[in-house]
Amino acid sequence: MLVTSKAEVIATRRMGAFRHLTLVAPQIADIAKPGQFVSAAVGGHASALVGRRTVPISNASPSGTYGGTVEIIVDSDGDAGVRWLAERRAHDEVDLIGPIGRPFPLPSSAVDAVVVGVGASAASLSWLAGQLRDRGCRIDLVLGGTDDRHLVGVVEVRRIVGNVSVVLPSADTSLAQQVAAAVRQLLRTGDASVVYAAGRAPHLAAVAAVAQPFGVVVQCCIDEEMPCGTGLCGSCEVPVQSKSGDRHSIRCCTEGAVLRADRVRWPLYLQDLSGASTVVTS
Repeated sequence: MLVTSKAEVIATRRMGAFRHLTLVAPQIADIAKPGQFVSAAVGGHASALVGRRTVPISNASPSGTYGGTVEIIVDSDGDAGVRWLAERRAHDEVDLIGPIGRPFPLPSSAVDAVVVGVGASAASLSWLAGQLRDRGCRIDLVLGGTDDRHLVGVVEVRRIVGNVSVVLPSADTSLAQQVAAAVRQLLRTGDASVVYAAGRAPHLAAVAAVAQPFGVVVQCCIDEEMPCGTGLCGSCEVPVQSKSGDRHSIRCCTEGAVLRADRVRWPLYLQDLSGASTVVTS
């Protein structure tokens, strides 16, 4: 169920290159779970109907001093719409739709898990890690970023998870490769039966590839561009296949954003994204 909310910003703080916002949105907070998103109207009243940005929910508190609140982490180095959202201050109002998408499925019993996220896509992983810990799970966590400023929640997550690996790109190795190598090492030396991953498609594809030989389930939260967040625009399609082998596309905002990695046709998806980038930049 999607809820529309006129959400008041009650607190903001800087987190490296990111801005952390807390907004009063009780109806969304009541039902939100890790892995879900909110869609925010950006740019003021003139563009609110056509200009939206969809960002991960980093936490939700159903009750409190101000009623239910949701928290988001926004990249201050993003595009104009994202920067507009990052510039909101206390008492500003933002039109939100949410919670969007399917959340991360939690295990029914305690398991060993690897949790991995890159950049702002990792916003919900502290929240997820806390819920996994409450179920008795042992957690290894990998956080990646293009640089130190683009690492999300390292301090916060270390209060929850004992083993946190921080990954940055090197001169000769991409961030996706570095993240995948860290995940491979944890799977090789541990007993994880599930990987929870949040990121853009190239990072998730790399994680899925290294996890496949170990036979673990990989739950991917795909941080895709979702212009409307409601499924109407059809701009966030992901090519997938069913267990029977049938191939089709789903909308990330309504049938994702959390998907099992073995459902996604990663080569085609990456090819489609590369083609879309070519069209946009030409």
